[in-house]
Amino acid sequence: MPNPRGTPENLEPGKRKGEEPLTEQVNLRVTKAMKEEIQQKDDPPEFCRRAIQKALDEDKQR
Repeated sequence: MPNPRGTPENLEPGKRKGEEPLTEQVNLRVTKAMKEEIQQKDDPPEFCRRAIQKALDEDKQR
């Protein structure tokens, strides 16, 4: 009988493209239009991480 939960590889967490592990979560509110635009991206979570990091980097330069 096949495993109902899938293959063992499916049970492992996804691999991060960067070097630091993603252990924390942030919740925020956005407009419906913003949410729809974000969801159209190829990788919405990575898009949001890059946008936040870019804003943090710009803020440090001030």
